[in-house]
Amino acid sequence: MTAATRWVTGLLTVIAALLVINAELPRIIHEPGLWDFGSFVASGRAASEGLNPYGIYPLTLRVELPGFESWNPNLNPPISALLFQAFDAADPYVAYQVWRWISVAVYAVAILLLVSRISNRVEALIIAVWTFALAGFWDTLFLGQIYLPLVLAGIAAWLLLERGAGLWAGLLIGPVVAMKPNFLVWPVLLLLSGHYRSAIAAFVTAGAISLIPLVIYGPEVYRQWFELVAADGDRALFLTNGSFAGLAARAGVPSFGLVLGFILLAGLAVWALWRRPDVLTVSAFALLASVLASPLGWVHYTLFLLPVIVRRWHQPTMRIVALLLIVPVPFIIDQLGKPAWIQLTLGSVYGWALVLCLAILIADEWRRIRQDENRRSTAIPVPERRYTPSVS
Repeated sequence: MTAATRWVTGLLTVIAALLVINAELPRIIHEPGLWDFGSFVASGRAASEGLNPYGIYPLTLRVELPGFESWNPNLNPPISALLFQAFDAADPYVAYQVWRWISVAVYAVAILLLVSRISNRVEALIIAVWTFALAGFWDTLFLGQIYLPLVLAGIAAWLLLERGAGLWAGLLIGPVVAMKPNFLVWPVLLLLSGHYRSAIAAFVTAGAISLIPLVIYGPEVYRQWFELVAADGDRALFLTNGSFAGLAARAGVPSFGLVLGFILLAGLAVWALWRRPDVLTVSAFALLASVLASPLGWVHYTLFLLPVIVRRWHQPTMRIVALLLIVPVPFIIDQLGKPAWIQLTLGSVYGWALVLCLAILIADEWRRIRQDENRRSTAIPVPERRYTPSVS
């Protein structure tokens, strides 16, 4: 990419980002309601009273949109019910606003860590502006979701892996896996590719965290969670789900999404064992597969891909991914109830952005494989030395 092209694409990215930020702010400021935060408060309150934290209560969110209606209870693992009791320590509306500002501060720290490594300050500023325009960021704030502290942990883990601090990285990956089990793909691929220290640390940390609800609530809470998750298949159709399952559901072949997810995960497992890729390459594939192969790969999960995208920011196709991920959520939701082909195209831009990102990673890895083969084939063979005894 030439310098002129970089300046043009950078300018366009900043303009697009500023337009999105200007459009998203009114939604955050003026639309009332507790949204997902209300479901979290309800879950924590039920757990503290000895009730089912995965039931339907007065504060549980009910989604009613054209072509889609559903209750939206807490879907997080049982450890969340314990954490959400803290959300009920004050008036829910006050706690919602406080949590929103905490989330913004945590995200700002994550972005600062990410861009501080970029030597080109203009490019660092462009990337920073872009990150604050991402649809996943704004919808997380709007819903009162819990993703941003986990995104900080994920970015910090990536940076630690980059520095070779695998043990500390694993200790941060563990909480991410405990709260969002679809990211179990990350330590599994790290283990298969030979990065044992970070993988084992992540498994141990995630396991220890997941045992806490068993001690406090007993095994019944896990049964309640499993029942809710197993009965939640219809939610895959919602347009902010960017996984294979979401794309397949909108295409009218929902089972095909599971097949694609299995193929992706199996293929990555074989690749990790065969190639033993470096820790950042395997982490990039793992993070992306955690979203694409998941039954529910919400747009908020794309925030975990920030290190992956920033690492390849110089590639023009990755800039396309970056721009698709700032399309505002209200525009996407407006496509609900429209013809299926519109929902599969305009309404699925997050999913297609992830597919394009996967294609970029595969193309990069294919080039590396070809380069390795070419180096081996063009290597000059060293003549074998034979020992010839001297004759005296």
